[in-house]
Amino acid sequence: MQQRQLGNQGLTVSELGLGCMGMSEFYGTGDEAESIATIHRALEIGVNFLDTADMYGRGANEELVGKAISHHREQVIVATKFGIQRGEDNSFRGISGSPEYVRSACEASLKRLNIDYIDLYYQHRVDPVVPIEDTVGAMAELVKQGKVRYIGLSEASAATIRRAASVHPISALQSEYSLWSRDIEDEIISTIQELGIGLVAYSPLGRGFLSGTVTSLDNLAADDYRRSSPRFQGENFNKNLKLVKKVKEIAIEKGVTPGQLALAWLLAKSKEIVPIPGTKRRAYLEENVAATEIELSPSQLQRLEEVAPKNSVMGDRYSDMSAVNG
Repeated sequence: MQQRQLGNQGLTVSELGLGCMGMSEFYGTGDEAESIATIHRALEIGVNFLDTADMYGRGANEELVGKAISHHREQVIVATKFGIQRGEDNSFRGISGSPEYVRSACEASLKRLNIDYIDLYYQHRVDPVVPIEDTVGAMAELVKQGKVRYIGLSEASAATIRRAASVHPISALQSEYSLWSRDIEDEIISTIQELGIGLVAYSPLGRGFLSGTVTSLDNLAADDYRRSSPRFQGENFNKNLKLVKKVKEIAIEKGVTPGQLALAWLLAKSKEIVPIPGTKRRAYLEENVAATEIELSPSQLQRLEEVAPKNSVMGDRYSDMSAVNG
């Protein structure tokens, strides 16, 4: 497994990470034993970059990750996030970036993860009320205290990223990026390249759509959040399936799976991009990791971008886009 650098501050991670969210919520029933086995297998094959957040399972995902890495701390780069507040009934209560909340959220995450420091700490969503300078200032204090090593943002606009970077170096921006979500190519990517910030691409498989395995909502669990995602609804779903079919045709020619092809495309785009496909099963983990061995020619890259051009996917990424790109 090759390593990639995120930002200019010294953070180095495996070229492919592991998104742990689905182990606890949003994608059907979890299986703790298999999830922990998946994390352990990831470490065995060189995937050392684990991604979680305090809102996944209302803390349960951090606890699971903490349990899995309890004897492997030195092997792991732990990334977690704060900012999205949820109630005990799992409802979403808004976003907070206040300095007080930053400090309390960090302490809570450290406890759940059972670690002394967080390698990469993101603001999960930008608080529309609290100035980003105040939030990042509080995060910078955590770095000084040794509780956080590197700072990141998630789904932030170019203007916000610039303001944040004026307070403290930002090592990584986490944003959705894949063949079916290319909108950050318009302004975000050039901004982070200019500022020396790495990109952590979440949902690099389009929430499973680009794997080619989601052909009907009937295949999804009753509580799978994709059932309410705009891109999985009605005519949007049918039109998006046509895009995936084109990707699948290229994958068959290449002798790989559509998901592997989608990951290989991202890996080839830039050495500053680290995709973090999520899975809770070892078999899918190993399939994803195999994508790091795939080489795409310039003509193959161009062909992929032609069958999945920017803004070709139907439907918003979220049912409520108001909290995205703040």
